[in-house]
Amino acid sequence: MRRATIRTELADAERIAAAVVPDNTPEIDTSVEDGAIVTHIERETTGGLRTTIDDYVVNLSVATKVVQTANQHTNTNYE
Repeated sequence: MRRATIRTELADAERIAAAVVPDNTPEIDTSVEDGAIVTHIERETTGGLRTTIDDYVVNLSVATKVVQTANQHTNTNYE
């Protein structure tokens, strides 16, 4: 079994983690610990682990951009 742990420190870690969790497979566990997103990934092969990490990082990037954009619109003062 191949394993990786990815720890990502971002503002709004709870919201971003909530956005990526629906894409998790049984081999992926995502939580928030001390304000950081922590994801544990297990796969049978090195290639499978690499592919899963790549997919996860893309999903994390998209979720981060979505949350940042939502925050910008929420914080905009419409007068």
